[in-house]
Amino acid sequence: MKVIACEICGLVQQLPVLTRGQVAKCNRCETSLPRHRVNSRRRTAAFSLAALCLYVPANIYPMLTMEYLGRRTENTVWGGVRGLFEQGMWGVAALIFAASILIPLLKLAGLFFLVIYQGEQWHKTRTWVYRIIAKIGPWAMLDVFLLSVIVALIRFGRFATVIPGPGIVAFTAVVCLTILASGSFDSRLIWKEDSFETNE
Repeated sequence: MKVIACEICGLVQQLPVLTRGQVAKCNRCETSLPRHRVNSRRRTAAFSLAALCLYVPANIYPMLTMEYLGRRTENTVWGGVRGLFEQGMWGVAALIFAASILIPLLKLAGLFFLVIYQGEQWHKTRTWVYRIIAKIGPWAMLDVFLLSVIVALIRFGRFATVIPGPGIVAFTAVVCLTILASGSFDSRLIWKEDSFETNE
C-alpha cells in the first residue's frame, strides 16, 4: 500500500499494489490514478535522441516551396528567420527563431539532462529543469500555428502555390517525438529513483 493524491480533486488515498493491466480509480471523482511508467528513462532517451537526429534536417531542408507568378522559391526555417531580420522585422524574426530553433533545442537538452543525471545531489536541479520544460513546452508549438496561418493565407491567393518540402516532414517528426519524450518521462523518478530503479 502507498499513499497517493488524485491529480484532479486532490483526495489523498491509499493505492494498493496493482498487477499488470489493473487501473486504480479515485474514490471521489473516479479519475484513473497515476502509476509508475515502465522504462520511463529509456523511452524518454530514445524519443529525445530520435528527435535530435531529425532536428538538423528539419532546419536545413526546405519547409515550403512556393511558386508565385512563375517564380519558384524554397524556404527553410533559418532562411525565413534571416529574411525577416533583413527586412527589419526583428521582433517576428526573434519570435520564429525562438519557437522554431532555440526552444526545441533547449527542450531536448533538458530532457537529456533529466535522463542522464541521477542521484540526490541533482534532485533540486532536475526539478527546476522539469518545471522549465513544462513552461516552455507550449511555446515550441507556436511556429506550427504561424506556419499554418501563412499557408492558409497563401493558398487563398490566385497566383501562388505552396508545396510542402522535406523539411516539414522532419520538423513534424521532431515536434511529435519531443511531445512523446516529454510524456514518457515520469517526474516522480526525480525524487523516488531508488524505489523505481528495479523497474527501469
